[in-house]
Amino acid sequence: MELVRLVFFGSPSVAVPFLETCVSANGWETVAVVAQPDREAGRGMKVRSPAVADAAKRLNLSLRQPASAVELLSVVEEFQPDLCIVVAYGRILKPETLAAAKLGYLNVHFSLLPLYRGAAPVQWSLINGEQKSGVTLFWLDPGMDTGPIQCREQTHVSADEDALELFGRLKTLGQESLKKALGDIRAGNVVREPQEGESSLAPKIKPDFGRISFNMPAAAVHNRVRGLRAGPGCFLSLKLEGDRVLRLKVLKTELESEEVGPPGTVLRVEANKGILVQLNPGRLWFREVQPEGKKQQSSVDFLNGLRLGAGDRLYVDS
Repeated sequence: MELVRLVFFGSPSVAVPFLETCVSANGWETVAVVAQPDREAGRGMKVRSPAVADAAKRLNLSLRQPASAVELLSVVEEFQPDLCIVVAYGRILKPETLAAAKLGYLNVHFSLLPLYRGAAPVQWSLINGEQKSGVTLFWLDPGMDTGPIQCREQTHVSADEDALELFGRLKTLGQESLKKALGDIRAGNVVREPQEGESSLAPKIKPDFGRISFNMPAAAVHNRVRGLRAGPGCFLSLKLEGDRVLRLKVLKTELESEEVGPPGTVLRVEANKGILVQLNPGRLWFREVQPEGKKQQSSVDFLNGLRLGAGDRLYVDS
């Protein structure tokens, strides 16, 4: 059986398992991998390769890291793929590049399109308290996540599931969907179903959106903590003695009830749950936190360090 030529586009670590799925797919030959160029990153600003580039080298695959749209088009023309698979590549592809693959570009998107088009679908679905999510494999067109659909898989989202946990499940679901789609496409079953229904956007999230307050509703804070758990994260700017302000990263919370009361009041302290704090409205358990410059710790240990307890009140810097 003649192998069908495939080029994989991706950059961060979330894309690596999908590359491995392509390499192991029956009837397909991964002739090249395209990733973003190496860039300076981290505190030391050392030049680092994208995770997909490292994986391509490990798998002995041809790797290209074009720095411009012109270079990108020449790469696709060089390898003449039948199909391109795209997972978090990080660059918008121009129409002439999209036209260079015989079947087109199949993109893996972590939402149920047309809902949550954009860079942060998992984060926004949790921030908005959605009870279902999923993975969509769709064909790229010049629009932003607007192309026709090959297949979709849906999953339930629990009330306390955070972005790290949901990303993990969607990654597995996406790999299974991609494996099936490659088999279907190899057998000639190419589906191009137009997207229908209400659409929504999931734009990139700026770090300051992670700022939370005791004056916010408990449900809104809980959902934002869940949604930003994989980055950029949520934080409180706590006022301390001597006009000091401490940036406290909030990692895990749990909803309690909808009662009202003075925001910031510490209602209960329990070793196995954390600290229960009054918000506006609602009560929220703060379970895991991380003070700026320190390691992750339980909220109880943090509160003990401040020598505060039930009945005391916490304040945030405005």
